[in-house]
Amino acid sequence: MKRIHLLPGREKALCRRHPWIFDGAVKEKNAQIAAGETVLVCDSKDEPLAVGAWSPASQLRIRVWSFDPQEKIDKDFFRRRIAAAVDYRKTIGVLEDNSGCRLIYSEADKLPGVIVDLYGNYAAIQFLSAGAELFRETITELLGELSFVKGIFERSDASVRKKENLPPRTGQLAGETVPDVINIEENGLKFEVKIHEGQKTGFYFDLRTARETIRKFAGGRKVLNMFSYTGGFAVAAFAGGAKSVLNADSSLPALKQAERNLALNGFTENFRNICGDVFQLLRDLDSRGEKFDMVILDPPKLIPGKSAMIKGCRAYQDLARLGFKLLNKGGLLANFSCSGAMDMQLFQKITADAATEAGADARIIHRFEQSPDHPVLLSVPETFYLKGLLSFVEHN
Repeated sequence: MKRIHLLPGREKALCRRHPWIFDGAVKEKNAQIAAGETVLVCDSKDEPLAVGAWSPASQLRIRVWSFDPQEKIDKDFFRRRIAAAVDYRKTIGVLEDNSGCRLIYSEADKLPGVIVDLYGNYAAIQFLSAGAELFRETITELLGELSFVKGIFERSDASVRKKENLPPRTGQLAGETVPDVINIEENGLKFEVKIHEGQKTGFYFDLRTARETIRKFAGGRKVLNMFSYTGGFAVAAFAGGAKSVLNADSSLPALKQAERNLALNGFTENFRNICGDVFQLLRDLDSRGEKFDMVILDPPKLIPGKSAMIKGCRAYQDLARLGFKLLNKGGLLANFSCSGAMDMQLFQKITADAATEAGADARIIHRFEQSPDHPVLLSVPETFYLKGLLSFVEHN
């Protein structure tokens, strides 16, 4: 392996077992090393610290595969890491027949740049870094050896690949042809998923526990479900006894799929779908004086990077303010952020400021976070990204 040296004092994060090494910490910034090639990472005194994947096009120059400098990054290495990820999902009880889960979650499963979502017997995989791309065939082969995986579809079309100078790529990758539509079950509820298209790989497994909480509190309530996508929260709300649901999203195909998901579970009445700009729809509902007993706000990532922090915080606050204003007394607001740059303390402050602006007294009755099949590695706080609040509201 070629040796890469860190500048003096820049090994501290690595010693805390954080797997990211940025361009500014590397001495050989312009080293002639192929994209994805495994390198030996040394401190400024040439002491080996780790092995990782080199990415010459990215500011995140090295992603660490192993903190054991002697470890060989080969097929057996990936077999062990995949087996560990599978064993963890077995431990938390999400590997069930006809169900689905996130099977591999990148750095949290010590496989940087590798995402695998499981839908029944079919896997959707994303290779999001130069290192993951280099071992694409090996990882695919090992994934296909799992007894419960019959077919693999690639969804390497996330925008983050541009930072690695990797083109988007999608299509059938291995095994049986993955169907256009797959039906899965989650906590007794049925969902139709199209993994060939849509957000992420077609479904938000990270909201599994949030959907259960919404189901618990939705009984008898008139629900407003904003950024509804394919209707996961709507299905959960009706399963919990909601009186009615209004879904709103900017994607008409997603709303059509939400309608099918509701029908799959026997819910064919007392809901409406509205397609349009959700921020404007919230304002329109407020101007008409409409009220609801539960408002769910689950927007896409509004803070893609630190440069968007101020603008994104304002957007989250604006959403929460409108949500509070649309609630009846005794109503519930569930608001979420999937922006990794947003921490829970700041999100709570933003929500508190929004409540004040809306003239609402609110109490937190639940805190949301990503489901456990999206584990948080303690040494990598960035693996914790999804947070939210469920607030009980009494207007002044």
